[in-house]
Amino acid sequence: MKPKDLLEMARNPRFISGIYNYCDRWCERCQFTSRCLLYAQEQASTDDSEANDIHNEAFWEKLKSIFEQTSELLSMMAAEQGIDLDGVDLAEAEARERTRDAKSRSHELSRAAKKYGHLVDEWFDSQFPQIEQALEATGEAGSLLVDLDRQEKIETVGDAVEVIRWYQFQISVKIMRGLMSGDDEDEEDDESTIAHQKDSDGSVKVALLGMNRSIGAWGRLSEECPDQAQAIVPLLVHLERLRRRTESVFPNAMNFMRPGFDEAPDTFVS
Repeated sequence: MKPKDLLEMARNPRFISGIYNYCDRWCERCQFTSRCLLYAQEQASTDDSEANDIHNEAFWEKLKSIFEQTSELLSMMAAEQGIDLDGVDLAEAEARERTRDAKSRSHELSRAAKKYGHLVDEWFDSQFPQIEQALEATGEAGSLLVDLDRQEKIETVGDAVEVIRWYQFQISVKIMRGLMSGDDEDEEDDESTIAHQKDSDGSVKVALLGMNRSIGAWGRLSEECPDQAQAIVPLLVHLERLRRRTESVFPNAMNFMRPGFDEAPDTFVS
């Protein structure tokens, strides 16, 4: 796709501006894919299976093409806005980025979120094989009612596991992004941060929603698999503590209005 074509697509009123900045990237379960520019771009690039295979030369050619298109597009946008790309102090910018990254990684929220991801892996390694065995042994052959109940249980457990696994590490990523954005916002003047929504709150809201959904999924898993319920409690406690602490550090996060997701249908162009 040429830069001019991409710009033309971006101007299409069908797309909700910035909707992809504050989503959980679970496109398969999203009702706004038809309104998302990023999704449209990704779909346009999936036609060639070889170009999506990292072991195929076509993949690297495609990546090179994307780089060239992005570079050209960036130059065009910079020229339109009077930005001198050659005037950027790269050494200073890199040093600042390293400092922000190290600070966000060492923050208590990042460490707790990362620990949750590892706890989930440990739980699945030690507990889930027993659940799988129990599901395989459930029911009596030839009983339609039992078979249907078994299938429903398998689907319920599968859905809960899918939710837990989807947000397992994303929570940490979104919290870190929020912390890094927060550092930039602290350097801005008060008027600019008060007058506009904070990017940090938007990122953290996605993390909080992921926590809420994960807590619900763990609760459902506990109901369906009572033998593992006690082993689930420590994860629920850890996640609930993380959720509460995150809300205390970012008290306005849940008030952030994400484009599309948190807006009434009549507030964005259809």
